[in-house]
Amino acid sequence: MSTESCPTRPSHVEDIIHPRALPFIMVHLACLSIFWVDVQPIDWIICGALYVIRMFGITAGYHRYFSHRSFKTSRGFQFFLAFLGQSSAQRGALWWAAKHREHHKYSDTEQDIHSPVQHGFWYSHVLWIFSKHGGTADYSIIKDFQKYPELVWLNKWDRLPPFLLAVLVWAIAGWSGLIVGFFVSTVILFHGTFTINSLAHVIGKQPYVTGDHSRNNLFLAIITLGEGWHNNHHHFPSATPQGFHWWQIDVTYYILKTLSLFRIVWDLRLPPAHVIEGKRRLSLTTIETAAQQLAASFSIEHIGHSVLKAWAHTPKLEELRKRARISQSEVEAFLKEMKILELPPLANLKHRAQNMFAHIPSLNPIVERANQILVQAVSVWLVQNHPYDAEVAV
Repeated sequence: MSTESCPTRPSHVEDIIHPRALPFIMVHLACLSIFWVDVQPIDWIICGALYVIRMFGITAGYHRYFSHRSFKTSRGFQFFLAFLGQSSAQRGALWWAAKHREHHKYSDTEQDIHSPVQHGFWYSHVLWIFSKHGGTADYSIIKDFQKYPELVWLNKWDRLPPFLLAVLVWAIAGWSGLIVGFFVSTVILFHGTFTINSLAHVIGKQPYVTGDHSRNNLFLAIITLGEGWHNNHHHFPSATPQGFHWWQIDVTYYILKTLSLFRIVWDLRLPPAHVIEGKRRLSLTTIETAAQQLAASFSIEHIGHSVLKAWAHTPKLEELRKRARISQSEVEAFLKEMKILELPPLANLKHRAQNMFAHIPSLNPIVERANQILVQAVSVWLVQNHPYDAEVAV
């Protein structure tokens, strides 16, 4: 157990349907045509505008509205948000929201299909989309929107919005506009969106204990119009703003707030003060996950070697050998009986927990459980690595 994670091979990687990836690959290859067209400044303006506008369709529409229902709107604007989101060529609105609800249900467990903790960077970034499991969605968990026939129809014809947008850009700006304005912006939009899956559970800070590895990341918040405050979001998913503080940039929320002034959207859900302050009682699952993360920040191998070195040629080592010949549980019981100076004291555990998790009602349950985990892990290491019948080299 160390600070470095070692993701297991994705269980779905063998299920990747390669022909399904061809359109995605072709969109990337189309960007190479930039070397054969006469690119104009207007093309880059279109590229930037379509990136921002369609990112809003993803963040406000797909994510905060369809996935979490964090605000209300009319049936007409609801359809517009779905159409705008689908113009990004990231599948249908209902499929996207259903997969995202699954993500929150199983976040960073083996059942989370795009967890970088479980499956590594590339699979969580993009490859999962082309797997059998990624290509299907459990629409039973999104019945609240499946009751609208126009959304079901649009979800079925998910490639229609990007096709119509491509034709429109070509009609306005010609071939250079199509290549730069549509294809280049679409590819950048792909990977900007995907970074939330692949990086926002790996890089950043965790002010809240959420039971997963979600993190806040300013850079990701900037390129995704606010989605980078991912730990905030997993702490309180139904909030419209994901930046809980004034200094946490959240462009999507600023736009939604403006739209609410004109009653285009309404009932924007804000996080309560006690949620922002992190005073909600933690579930047992959340405590266990946080304790595992805290324990994982210490090197079990280093502690084990330190124990063997400190106990060499002492009655403690002889007793450890005796217990190890009996059972693993005897070793663990022995370590609990002894005052092991090589283990981090509770004060150190608490100090590190304070640095890792800023907003927690009480660190004590997490620290106590992390201490138990460390004792168990060290006992396992000693049983597996302790030379019972040979002298321990100092």
